[in-house]
Amino acid sequence: MDVERNGLPGSSEEPAEIVAAKEMIRRVIKAVRSHLGMDVAYVSQIIDNHSIVRVTDAPGSEGRIWDGMSWQMEDAYCQAILEGKLPELMPDTGAVPAAAAFPVTSEGPIGAHISVPLRLPDGQAYGMFCCLSFEPDPTLTNRDLQVMRAFADLTAGQISQELDAARAQRAKKARVVEAVERHELTFVFQPVVRLVDDRVVGFEALARFAGLPHRAPNVWFQEAAEVGYGLELEWIAIREALKQFAPLLDRAYVAVNASPEAIMSPGFPALFDGLPGEAIVLEITEHESITDCTQLIAALAGVRSRGVRIAVDDVGAGYSSLTRLVDLRPDLIKLDMNLVRNIDSDTARRALASALMSFAAGTETITVAEGVETLAELQVLRDLGVDKVQGYYLGRPMAIEQAAALAGNRIGAAAPAAQG
Repeated sequence: MDVERNGLPGSSEEPAEIVAAKEMIRRVIKAVRSHLGMDVAYVSQIIDNHSIVRVTDAPGSEGRIWDGMSWQMEDAYCQAILEGKLPELMPDTGAVPAAAAFPVTSEGPIGAHISVPLRLPDGQAYGMFCCLSFEPDPTLTNRDLQVMRAFADLTAGQISQELDAARAQRAKKARVVEAVERHELTFVFQPVVRLVDDRVVGFEALARFAGLPHRAPNVWFQEAAEVGYGLELEWIAIREALKQFAPLLDRAYVAVNASPEAIMSPGFPALFDGLPGEAIVLEITEHESITDCTQLIAALAGVRSRGVRIAVDDVGAGYSSLTRLVDLRPDLIKLDMNLVRNIDSDTARRALASALMSFAAGTETITVAEGVETLAELQVLRDLGVDKVQGYYLGRPMAIEQAAALAGNRIGAAAPAAQG
């Protein structure tokens, strides 16, 4: 499938480890600038014959130099210092004819200058570690230059780690994007059985990735989130799942999963435009606490206006609290599989499930228990009055063609997945 990005959410935020590295470098150059008593300190990167300021510390002179500022290498000292045509230490640039010949010396002005190359472990010059003053400073000595070199080595090591992290981030994103573009994101559908008549009335769409390395779907989504591609991947997954469910229409609904962050992203409700909303359930998956329930409720209103029903996933575990259920007022609540596991022999699990059933009855909310793997678990859930169930005992995830053949059919009360 082609990765169509029009209308998709995205993130331009840098990974936390890269932000942390930049802040550490900023603290280093500030400490060096203060120690030397100079006006400006900065770290630059050399790219395509340009020197680009990556991190700067210039109190009171922010209008003269800033992060992202760039200039041609030949217009400043950098290239000449790298080539040995200018010294790294210049207490008075006017006293160095080669430096005085640069227009920037008088235009800056630059009166004193210390600059040392930032070399990566492979010896490559990444850029420069520079300090300058607008007036000459005859107190600067070779000892100060040695201090600069020591801090430059420290900074180069930090930059090397930052570059490694950036490369890792790019590799992660490339893996996910490649998996999508190669049609390696596919879906299987797990049946949901209504206990009042043991009929298959719905299916949960579950993502699968055929790409390498072979990993669980949640790992792919987590890695996508780490590189700022998480929302895009969620949108793509929902779109692809909804493209496939036409064979189930009039006999079963399809449930798709989305995080609160995805739901609150601009334009999310439009994903359901033109679709039979009454045949769709949106399951809210909470992997972290919701910080703005008001915004989420507003976003869900846009989804509900299209006829889509709302379910809260993993109730009884993690962040899905009863307070959240009261706020969101879902149409369905899904009992977490960890609550369902061994419910037939665990009185605490059974008591919690019973309390949730009382809540559901009082709020006229449909209950769905997931992760049912044994007849004993199924029987307890039936006795508790759970409305619907899903799990390997009743049916494993399957291709859409198998799901279409099963939709609306009755599965015997004691009929394990082998019948499917």
